[in-house]
Amino acid sequence: MRQRTAGAPSNEGAMERLQGIAVSPGVAIGEALILDNEGFRIPRRFVGRDAVGEELARLNRAIEAATAEVDRNRGRVAKELGDEVAAIFSAHLQMLNDRRLRQELEEMIRTRHYSPEYSVSRALGKYAKVFQSLDGEYMAERANDIFDIQKRLLRHLLGTARQELAHVTSPVLVLAHNLTPSETANLNPQFVMGLVTEVGGPGSHTAIVAEGLGIPAVVGVGNFLTDVSGGETVIIDGDQGLIFLHPDEETLARYRHEVEEQRSLAVKLETLRDLPAETTDGVRITMLGNIEFPAEVQQCDERGADGIGLYRTEFLYLGRDDDPPEEAHFAAYSEVAREMHGKPVVMRTLDLGADKMRTLPDPEDERNPFLGLRSIRLALKNRDMFRVQLRAILRASAHGQIKLMFPLISTMLELRQAKMVLADAMEDLEEAGIPFDRNMPVGMMVEVPSAVIMMDRFAEEADFFSIGTNDLIQYCLAVDRSNKDVASLYTAADPAVIRLIDMAVQTAKRFDRPISMCGQMCGNPLYTMLLLGIGLRTLSVTPSAIPEVKRVCRSVSIEQCERVADQVRGLETARDVKTFLKEELSKVFPEFPV
Repeated sequence: MRQRTAGAPSNEGAMERLQGIAVSPGVAIGEALILDNEGFRIPRRFVGRDAVGEELARLNRAIEAATAEVDRNRGRVAKELGDEVAAIFSAHLQMLNDRRLRQELEEMIRTRHYSPEYSVSRALGKYAKVFQSLDGEYMAERANDIFDIQKRLLRHLLGTARQELAHVTSPVLVLAHNLTPSETANLNPQFVMGLVTEVGGPGSHTAIVAEGLGIPAVVGVGNFLTDVSGGETVIIDGDQGLIFLHPDEETLARYRHEVEEQRSLAVKLETLRDLPAETTDGVRITMLGNIEFPAEVQQCDERGADGIGLYRTEFLYLGRDDDPPEEAHFAAYSEVAREMHGKPVVMRTLDLGADKMRTLPDPEDERNPFLGLRSIRLALKNRDMFRVQLRAILRASAHGQIKLMFPLISTMLELRQAKMVLADAMEDLEEAGIPFDRNMPVGMMVEVPSAVIMMDRFAEEADFFSIGTNDLIQYCLAVDRSNKDVASLYTAADPAVIRLIDMAVQTAKRFDRPISMCGQMCGNPLYTMLLLGIGLRTLSVTPSAIPEVKRVCRSVSIEQCERVADQVRGLETARDVKTFLKEELSKVFPEFPV
């Protein structure tokens, strides 16, 4: 959804208000850094007067190279498929060498001193937007043709000079079509202050990373990148799921005030660091942190975490052309174990799909990756790789209080097979005389309905449980959590999801098995009273969420929370649940928006 405010004072046009899906709270104001679906970042860069001649020559060389490339493609296609199909490339050649386009690009470089990259991005993006606004499949195809030419020119202009996200050296808001796991792994939290994507939904990988970085984020906005250029000022409202392009002064002033309020609240929350997450009636809640990199241990420590409740290990595998060796695993795991100084660290084994692993062949028929070869299934199918990781975790257990956790367990057979591979790894280390914790606790994620239904049997095999709500929600409600078209159906507030969580907690209690929650749901203060009322006493959240969740815990009693849970059990829709929880939280914190 977008709204345009006519007449707003802006160099680039009227203010636009875009609606997306809020996945990480907070407000950010800053300079846009554009990353389209080919990975190009085109900031608004100016060239010096004395460099205009060379920049024009560089543009001409790019056009000539792109023309030769298209002509080769046309010749090959004409030979193999005929002139009729090759006509597509003939149209591309006409556009590439259109006299008016060439004049417009040269004028932008000469008079406005824009770089050739920015000129190409701006001019062709404008043309594509016009075609996108027209009805009909033919017009949509013409927009795609223009984007194809734009990307071809940018490839030749940027060459090997393309910078990576990890090398950003000034504060920016990243606006992207989407981010791959390896790209999100390269985000520099020191400079990436906010994140927006055209696609995706709550619980998507991008959402999880943004929350982990503690930056405002909105996903599933729809096509908007052609409406904004690098370097322009953008506002991200991660509380309401709003994006403002070309904001006017009134809107900027209002959101600058919100940013200041955020900073004031953050200062107040810092005072809770060394205080326990203890309810008003004296019940201690264990607050753990979720991390992806060893460096995040410091963030947990700074916010007073009682340990690590989820160490996502899969980022060791991303962006590599080979499997990480055992020593790379061991170095990362042992570093975290040592730096937690005896506090517990729950390490989850590989939780990726085969489509994300460069070293493995792509599945032949992976039309629905979330129901396919991923997580523990992938590990059990590639046992040599799995054994390497397990050996490293076992070795690291000699350096701290480590617990091992298997993800996406859906059957008893999977859990038993995983434990057999672990037993083999233990035997290997014993024979080699390598120290490890022989009594290391071994648990499992509760992420699929079958795990909840069979939990009485799993309790005989698992030392502990951790509820992963991100997957549990999508499998319970049959909603692809990365699909913006069904994103409205993906919600932790759905009564069916809450019933599953309730069942899991009560079963774990009945069999005297520790149970925690490590999904995004427990990092949202909206659900804290409900989860405490259901019976959870251990919550694992992103480091940035620890202070706010602790604040709620220290402001309510268990009796109060149990009343909230009883009321929620009687509600029938997610909307009713959310409305009720907002009302209850606003009674504790009047500043909370209802």
